[in-house]
Order: sequence, then structure tokens, then C-alpha cells
Amino acid sequence: MNAPISHTLHEHSAGAVHRQLPYTVRFEWGLDGARTVAPGADLAVVVDILSFTTCVSVAIDRGAEVIPYPWKDPGAEDFAAHHSAQLAGPRNGGGLSLSPASLRAAESLDRLVLPSPNGSAICHELSAEVPLLAAVSLRNAAATADWAVSQLPEDAVIAVIAAGERWPDGSLRPGVEDQIGAGAFIAGLLAGGKGGYEPEDGSHGYAPEAVAAMAVFDAAEPRLREMLHGCSSGRELSGEGYADDVNIAAELDDSSAVAIWADGAFRRR
Repeated sequence: MNAPISHTLHEHSAGAVHRQLPYTVRFEWGLDGARTVAPGADLAVVVDILSFTTCVSVAIDRGAEVIPYPWKDPGAEDFAAHHSAQLAGPRNGGGLSLSPASLRAAESLDRLVLPSPNGSAICHELSAEVPLLAAVSLRNAAATADWAVSQLPEDAVIAVIAAGERWPDGSLRPGVEDQIGAGAFIAGLLAGGKGGYEPEDGSHGYAPEAVAAMAVFDAAEPRLREMLHGCSSGRELSGEGYADDVNIAAELDDSSAVAIWADGAFRRR
């Protein structure tokens, strides 16, 4: 099991600069980034566009609850049985999987254990470490931002984590699709009225990393579907026969369902 965030943060000796203090909207990559910027946050937002958080969005739209779980953990079947849940398998296994299209096509969907190597692993750890946790995709980015602005205090700290992918050696491979998705959510915060950065009066809002993610989204939005299909992760999925998953991931703001962690699962708010 992964070490708790507080322990890992101490081990990394991450100072205020790496934690992006004193900014109230922060952006980082992967599990190590989550461990660095999430401590002290009022809300942590995980973005894994291809495909964990898109799967969560599709499942939540259907009224299901989603329980994240570590990837390739041998106890997954027993865990799902204990929670009276369906277990999503690998994409090539048939049935429910980490394919949004498989969840959309399922005859019934109630409670789902959804392992993934990136977004799920990050959510699994953060769920025990932050007061609020949201799973954000392009499908529900605006809805989640609106919810956060309406439900949280103006000075609430929000840590946005792009899950990214993995190189063959296990190291983080930043995926532009997740930066686009994170930028969509952050842009929604700004549009909803969450304060920005005003150096003249000493207030602090959006970290430069968060501002850069917004710029990536702004550049991608006019040709969003093309960008997702053309990026490395999108080309990989399409090449394996899962172009429909990329199309679903590109459904910008098609969902009003906000996926918030509560009582051991992501549920609709």
C-alpha cells in the first residue's frame, strides 16, 4: 500500500515552493505531485481523461457508485464481492472495463470497483487524506467547477492533479489530455468567480502551473476531439480499437453530474 501523504511529504522535504504555497488553486502531476500539493487542501481534484475519470463520469451519469482500487491488485475480486459490487477488468477482457464505452453499453450498473494504474491509484490514496475529493473529466469539468465555487469558501484551497501515464520503466509520462482536462476545470473556477492573483493587494489565487493548464485548455478547446485523438494516449487507444473511448472523453460539459467521494465511493452530487 502507498505511504500516507503526510509521511511521504516529510520524506520528500517539499518546501512551500513545491507545495505551491500560498496559492489557493494548485496544479501538479501524478501521485508524487498529489502528495506534495494536496496536504492542507480543502478539495483535491483528480483528472485522468483516458480513461479513469471519464469512466467515473459515465458511471455516475447512470446512477452508479464507483470505488477506485489499485491496479492489478490480486485482492480485487474479493474486495468487489465484499462490497457487493461489479468489478471492471482490463479493456481486452470483455464486459465491464476501464473503457467508458463498456460502461455506457452495460445493461445494468449499480456499484462498480474500478481499478486503474494512474487516476484510481491517486484517488485511492487521496480519499483518506483530504476532506473532499472529486473525479473530473472533460464531461463534467464545468459542473464540478460550479459546484466547488458554490459550496466552498472563497479562500478554499483546491489542489488539481493530472494523473498522467507511465513510461515502460514506471516513471511518470505527462499526458497532454490530462492537462487539457485540468485546465478545463480550472478555467471553470475562474469563470465561476473564484478569485485570481492580484499581486498589488497581496492576495494569492492561481499558481502559475494552474494558469498554464488553463492556457493549454484554451488552445485545445476549438479542436478538442482532434487534439484528443491526435495525442499519444489517444492514438494508442484508437490503434487498439478503442476510438469510441476517445470520443466519449471529448464530450465537453455533456454531464452535470459531479462525482464526489463520500462513504467509500464516488457518488453523484
